[in-house]
Amino acid sequence: MERSIRNARPVSADSAFVSEMSYLVGDVTVEEDASVWPFVCLRGDGGGVKVGKGTNVQEFSMIHGATLGENVTVGHNVVVDYAEIGHDSLVGIHSAVLEGATVEPNCLVASGCLVNHDQTIPEGHMAYGVPAETKPLTDEHREEIERIQEHYVELGAEYREAGTLE
Repeated sequence: MERSIRNARPVSADSAFVSEMSYLVGDVTVEEDASVWPFVCLRGDGGGVKVGKGTNVQEFSMIHGATLGENVTVGHNVVVDYAEIGHDSLVGIHSAVLEGATVEPNCLVASGCLVNHDQTIPEGHMAYGVPAETKPLTDEHREEIERIQEHYVELGAEYREAGTLE
């Protein structure tokens, strides 16, 4: 479902997949080859939401007033609230990135992690724990982030082409 509020309405690229069971409200932009899966809430009612090219936001996640760079994976049941996620990053299942936080490019936020208010995760690092601590990514982590992102671009295209049942 898409809804206008405060003279702003969601806009999605033709090549994006946005599930009919997601909720987009206000100033929301979904760029090319991105995917927004069922039960995702993108709230652009107090600041814009940008879902970058090739980015995927998986089931039960809530993105509020946040920017997701290109080729980002947001796992299931994630909260990103007034924060920024850099290109080529992965935010793991059931994690949270809070107001004012920045996850720089090429990062991994581990499942269940809490990136606190105004915290910065430096480029090329993994954040883990509550509250988040960091350590450098391995080559294996980078390869897995890329593999998952590419899989979701392909899967989103398959879903978009399949359409909905009449």
